[in-house]
Amino acid sequence: MHTIIADNLSKVYQVQQKRQGLAGSLKDLFLPKYQDKTAVNNVSFVIDEGELVGFIGPNGAGKTTSLKMLSGLLHPSSGVVKVLGFDPWHRDYDFLRSISLVMGQKNQLWWDLPAIESFNLARDIYGIKDVEYKKNLSSLVEMLEIGDALNVQVRKLSLGQRMKAELVAALIHSPKILFLDEPTIGLDVLMQQAVRNFIKDYNASHDGAIILTSHYMEDVKELCKRVIIINEGNIIYDGLLSEVITKFSSHKIIEIILENGEIKTQKVLRAKVPEVAFSVNIKEIAIEEVIRSVFVGK
Repeated sequence: MHTIIADNLSKVYQVQQKRQGLAGSLKDLFLPKYQDKTAVNNVSFVIDEGELVGFIGPNGAGKTTSLKMLSGLLHPSSGVVKVLGFDPWHRDYDFLRSISLVMGQKNQLWWDLPAIESFNLARDIYGIKDVEYKKNLSSLVEMLEIGDALNVQVRKLSLGQRMKAELVAALIHSPKILFLDEPTIGLDVLMQQAVRNFIKDYNASHDGAIILTSHYMEDVKELCKRVIIINEGNIIYDGLLSEVITKFSSHKIIEIILENGEIKTQKVLRAKVPEVAFSVNIKEIAIEEVIRSVFVGK
């Protein structure tokens, strides 16, 4: 079943153009000049129940803007989007009860209160029954191993503990759709792995769908079979992560260190004996053949 449908989704901002000098500043004050800036341009994709999709691209590509439109924080300039059958920007209670957005650089926890107080507030906001709340809280706390931090002021938690607490707050109401925007940003290697393991386990044990944006390719490699690549507001790839290299790269660079410094092939990209590098067209020749040619002189 399709949980998210985006059809020719676009977002255009009006950006004020600043003029130079005092006269320019006065003109900006009374006669501001604007220019359209396209953040997302006719984006279309479908995400099904149970999928964990990587939404990746360079800074400014349109990833966060897309997530904000899907979650209802921004109204699109044009196009259609349906999330669980809802129009996100209508902000219906049933829709809000079914989604959650976690942004690695944004806080939803009360800074001066223990994390448990924020969880209790979320219980009241979402109208979660006590039995369901206790069950969800216990499960999430166990999965994230954060039991010893529940009664500590959020400001006193480490970055990793805060990120785990953010995940608990985001998932306490059992949303069907989870938007994760840079969930491991700023975390050390061990904590990044802990968060990845949690996301993987949560996706396997719950229905719904997860969209993940991250600049850490380890996040994407470990969690996502499918990726959507966006650049300058346009989707340039939507498919299996395993096929991205084949799609965008026709060559691989192989580096070999020779024991005696002898080069027996002419297929050399660069050489500084005993180190040799080869450019291999992976669509025309198997890598194994090139490596073999180094030693048999083909």
